[in-house]
Amino acid sequence: MAKESGDSKEYKTGKGASLYILIICTLLYMVNYMDRQVVAAVVEPMKAALNLNDGDIGVLGTVFLLSIALFSFPVAYLVDRWSRRKTIGIMAIVWSAFTFLTGKASSFWTLLIPRSLVGVGEAGFSSGGTAMVGAAYSTKKRGAMMGIFNMSIPLGVALGSVLGGTLAKTQGWQAPFLYFAIPGVILGILAFFMKDYKTVEHTHESGAKVTFFQSIKRLFQIPSLVWVLVGYGLANIMSMSFLFWTPAFIGRAWGVDVAAANAVMVPIVLAAIVGSPLGGILADVWFKKNPRGRLYIPAITIMLSAICLAGAIYFQFKGVGMTLVIAYGVLNVMALPCLSAISQDVAPAAQKGLVWGLMVFCMYVFGGGWSPYMVGAISDALGQGAQALGTALTIASIGGILGGICYLIASRPYPADMERVKDDQLLAEK
Repeated sequence: MAKESGDSKEYKTGKGASLYILIICTLLYMVNYMDRQVVAAVVEPMKAALNLNDGDIGVLGTVFLLSIALFSFPVAYLVDRWSRRKTIGIMAIVWSAFTFLTGKASSFWTLLIPRSLVGVGEAGFSSGGTAMVGAAYSTKKRGAMMGIFNMSIPLGVALGSVLGGTLAKTQGWQAPFLYFAIPGVILGILAFFMKDYKTVEHTHESGAKVTFFQSIKRLFQIPSLVWVLVGYGLANIMSMSFLFWTPAFIGRAWGVDVAAANAVMVPIVLAAIVGSPLGGILADVWFKKNPRGRLYIPAITIMLSAICLAGAIYFQFKGVGMTLVIAYGVLNVMALPCLSAISQDVAPAAQKGLVWGLMVFCMYVFGGGWSPYMVGAISDALGQGAQALGTALTIASIGGILGGICYLIASRPYPADMERVKDDQLLAEK
């Protein structure tokens, strides 16, 4: 139950405050993904400069993603128990500082340590950002607003790819890390001025406070959420592998330099910008006719995206292969606003930050976090060439099919799970 004093008012942001939250959180999410994508953008020159192999690069990606997973729980719990805007601001400054230090690396270990700490900082953002944007808009508009919020992911990937590749070619592989740290610090400071909702004290009926592990246990008792969590992890085997290894695959398959390889990523991820709001809008429309529609969209689109990616890799992103990979970009990201909205739909008021922390944790631990190393190891075993890396990426695409099946199963208990928390109310900060 949520325990509150009688003089608290319902949390309402107003158009200006809601827009400010949406803008700051969306821009921070974009910078977040620029900082994530920059390693993928500079794989080839970084490998050469530091004498690394595909397995080493895969370890770098996996350790980064698992550091996000490891800290997503405690930071998400802090989001719910302390302050969303303060956590977002602090974490943005932290991950930006370690992004800068990553650009100062001169060996594998001096690269790995600060990069893992970037993951620690980024672990705090998605939970707080999702909770803030979800709270700022009503249930009927939530899918569309989450679509705009998640639109920043492909935009961040695009900017991280093209700017990272260009800077790496002209100023060296370290340069993108140094430049990308700046906007994160500025936006982190601006995040402190967002209007937050009052922290809800989560208690048992007896009045005793619910502990961290009890909160997690309660979330795992929501049937639809459990299937979404499993599906999200499996689907991200494909998604994380694509983001991390595609620039290197293009470079090897086409025989082009780092800037040209990353430029090919731009139309793919820009197409995905269309997919995010489209997925949210379609989910909202279907939701009005049938609540399960909010889960049918991610189920259908993630499976179709897996088929498109496998076909695109077969054609090495040339001709029909480029058409297929652009379709992959649109379809893959359509699931994100739906899943963001679903997590907020079924979570109690006291756990709206923690539930997305759980989503992030499962996203990486159930599959996505291991995929960079898995693909790199398979590529090493097969010879490290374009065909070897392409085969590894095709294997990873199977995760999208498995994830879609899980979303379909989750759609059955979803309306009942949502009904249980319909009366939970968010209150304004004093």
